Amino acid sequence: MKLWHIDSSVLGDNSASRKLSAAIVAQQAALHPGLEVEYLDLAAAPVGHLSPAHIGAMFGHPPEDAATLADIARGAGFIDTLFAAGIIVIGVPMYNFGLPTQLKAWADRVLVAGKTFKYGPDGVPLGLVPAGKKVYLASTRGGLYGPDSPAAPFEHQESHLKAMLGFIGLTDVTIFNADGLAIPDRKAPSIAAAEAAIAEFAFELV
Repeated sequence: MKLWHIDSSVLGDNSASRKLSAAIVAQQAALHPGLEVEYLDLAAAPVGHLSPAHIGAMFGHPPEDAATLADIARGAGFIDTLFAAGIIVIGVPMYNFGLPTQLKAWADRVLVAGKTFKYGPDGVPLGLVPAGKKVYLASTRGGLYGPDSPAAPFEHQESHLKAMLGFIGLTDVTIFNADGLAIPDRKAPSIAAAEAAIAEFAFELV
């Protein structure tokens, strides 16, 4: 069994999403003896954002510079890892109402027409990622963005990532959320509640 652990926070050891994603991975490791974990730190080793060179390479015009070629090859490997993993764990903090730019750049490498999705004759998209994978998101936010919050219309983090994952066939998504981390006296209880939810969750074998 292979697990792909992805972090995207730029806060390093001070990151709540990293702490929660690590807790999820620890639970999975206890559940699956011999679990193979591949770790991707998108803040420490960011993938390049799409550029004219990247798009040109998709249409048979590879760039000449070695750095861009290496970046394209690395991004292509993400799809192989995605297909091989039975479990995907992603640490996803909210930055300015949405995803960290590093995580969006990763998504741009794994949402690829003809590889992870395709359009049917009627234009309806079909995810090509094999079924049966489980995705766990460690979501953290400074404010309160739940459905009953006045700020709910500004939530483009969890919803965006779930939409992109579902588009390619990853529909079994569980979110562990710690909200209100920038509100005085709320950070520690919110993280503790998320950690308790992870510890008590009935994770299933894959």
